[in-house]
Amino acid sequence: MSNRAVLEVIALDAEDAVAAQAGGADRLELVTDMAADGLTPSRETFAAIRSAVDIPLRVMLRVADGFAAGDVDVLVDKAREMRRAGADEYVLGFLDEDGHADLVAVERIVAELDGARWTYHRAIDRAADRDALRKQLADLPGLDTYLTAGSPDGVDAGIPTLLAEAARTGQPGYEPQILVGGGLQLHHLPQLRAAGIDAFHIGGAARPAGWSAPVDAAAVREWREALDA
Repeated sequence: MSNRAVLEVIALDAEDAVAAQAGGADRLELVTDMAADGLTPSRETFAAIRSAVDIPLRVMLRVADGFAAGDVDVLVDKAREMRRAGADEYVLGFLDEDGHADLVAVERIVAELDGARWTYHRAIDRAADRDALRKQLADLPGLDTYLTAGSPDGVDAGIPTLLAEAARTGQPGYEPQILVGGGLQLHHLPQLRAAGIDAFHIGGAARPAGWSAPVDAAAVREWREALDA
């Protein structure tokens, strides 16, 4: 995985996970309830997926639609539950009412993760100030990835921001890997790869028949081959 672009695929269950791995996914993001853009899956679902595949799993910590944290005590309990179940990578990210990083919520949750690696998800695309958010979060343990489209409107609109942020890689706040997702299409890949971006996230693109159907291994393989070309 270290010598090729990372391909992360959303998995809702073990069937999705097996198909995604068969198609060449390097990592899975585990969620439930895509009608709410992905919430924390059950411990049983995590255990079934963990037993079914051997690639890394990032578990969503989110209990309500939107980018407000909601009940932080519930989120903390979810984090503890997933840690006990054996989860060792996570996805989270919350904004306060002014569009800044909700440090109270994020820091409380991260404190439960024992240094585990985690992704700050697309809340960054709704932030009042992306650069300020990155710098606010820069010292939190385990943060190694930002999942972003570059814009709340998706990758088509976000390309200029993604390219600008890729050019700042290694600067304070820009050390985490950029994981591009949110309306990502195959035709975006050459420009993003040329800019040095090396991690990509797909959900609906792995399900040509829609979210009511499982991940299609052939669809994932198409992305794998495009990234490896």
